[in-house]
Amino acid sequence: MNKIDVVDILKKSDALLEGHFLLSSGKHSNRYIQCAKVLRFPQYAKDVLSTVVEQIKDLEIDLVVGPAMGGVIVSYELGRQLNKETVFTERKDGVMELRRGFEVKPGARIIIAEDVVTTGKSTIETKKALEALGGEVIGVACIANRTNDDIGMPIYSAIKLDIQVHDAHECPLCKEGNIALVKPGSREFKELGM
Repeated sequence: MNKIDVVDILKKSDALLEGHFLLSSGKHSNRYIQCAKVLRFPQYAKDVLSTVVEQIKDLEIDLVVGPAMGGVIVSYELGRQLNKETVFTERKDGVMELRRGFEVKPGARIIIAEDVVTTGKSTIETKKALEALGGEVIGVACIANRTNDDIGMPIYSAIKLDIQVHDAHECPLCKEGNIALVKPGSREFKELGM
């Protein structure tokens, strides 16, 4: 297999964005990775996630679970390449849960699939929901790992990105006032009025 250049694929698909972004944490950043732009091309999804499959193929995995929305396509593609069952969790009344008749067998070894791991919020919520059903979460597989914190499980990623993040009141882009703030993600912000 040829070496996959993940950064090149992210750039070709316009997935690495430059600007002034409001993150789901409420913090601001000058760059954002929009994995949906990569995942719209099946060959790019296959290529980028094949680098993650190489890292996890020898783990004993029974089930791949992707939190909706960002993890759905990622979990499908990982499951396809690993030949494993894939399902997804979703929020109901603000709580991440397994729905639609999906099941977790007691003791099932699970890998959570995400597009990007930044704070680990949805990953940790998904882990909690799966463990409550008797599953054993053995890690998270993602396209981009942006976290600098330990989220309590191994992270297997196609790329590790170090993107500067600022509290809103300390954001240099806000202070400059030249670039409008954009909220590119899917999570709702009730407390921020978005």
